[in-house]
Amino acid sequence: MINVPEVFARSTVEREGEAGAAWLAGLPGLVGRLLDRWECEAAGDLLYGGVGVIVPASRQDLGGVVLKVSFPHPGNEFEPEAFVAWGGRGAVVLQERDDEHFAMLLERAQPTTLAMLDDEDEIAAVAGRISRRLAVPAPPHLPRLQDQATAWADQLELDARELTHGLSHAAVDAARATIRDLAQAQPDVLIHGDLNARNILRADREPWLAVDPKGYAGDPAYDAGVLLKTRALSILSTPDPVAGLRRCLDIFAESAELDRERVARWAQLHAVQSAFWGRRHGFRRGRSGAERDRLVVLVDGLVDVLTAQLVRAGPPGR
Repeated sequence: MINVPEVFARSTVEREGEAGAAWLAGLPGLVGRLLDRWECEAAGDLLYGGVGVIVPASRQDLGGVVLKVSFPHPGNEFEPEAFVAWGGRGAVVLQERDDEHFAMLLERAQPTTLAMLDDEDEIAAVAGRISRRLAVPAPPHLPRLQDQATAWADQLELDARELTHGLSHAAVDAARATIRDLAQAQPDVLIHGDLNARNILRADREPWLAVDPKGYAGDPAYDAGVLLKTRALSILSTPDPVAGLRRCLDIFAESAELDRERVARWAQLHAVQSAFWGRRHGFRRGRSGAERDRLVVLVDGLVDVLTAQLVRAGPPGR
């Protein structure tokens, strides 16, 4: 019988309310039944992420595996479909699945994440190579990122109009242009959707493997914005953050074999969206108060740097 960590339980109830409390109450029993059904034995301390728990286990025919059980939510629905499509190409292998309970038995990777490296160049290069390997034809039933373009455009206009902010007209205009030019019609390529460095783990079968995908069909350059957004705090604290940001984009684009301008435009859109989101909702590292305000300033600085690069590159092409 597992013990649900108090921090995970509290955050789940805060986010999901009574439904979260009910799910937590049944979670230990569900984990036990799944381990029995899939003939596994627990083999380590329970881990947890934002929306689910991970139980290290072993099975005689597979060796080390993990049981992942997530809170039932539409955002988690297509994770197993992505793993099936990749078949172990750049990502952990899916061994068993129970879609009704949002549960999967997965190949076990190591606990070391790409985010633990000190070398930003290596982080960008590894993430780019993983992005390239994950870029396979998307199954037809996966959600298309282009279907979110109208909502992105509407939210951008609402934020720009309602929120007090210091973003330049050039920054907001560049974000509008990316939604118009790139987001409305995207390729049917399977992408991770949340390719931050914490979702890339050291592994035995390959040096690095991806975990926790969203399973979208869209532009692989979209994931560059996810990566840069999550590395921005580290890069902006370096002696030459402008050069660091430019280098991160260059290395990711080269490693992923993507057009550099396209990568930069998606990254700038992500940064603008984050700047507005932080003002409305706060950030994971700072929901309110002085820490939220500090992070807003940093994200605004990221927007300025990325926008300046786009302006120097000239008018965006279609």
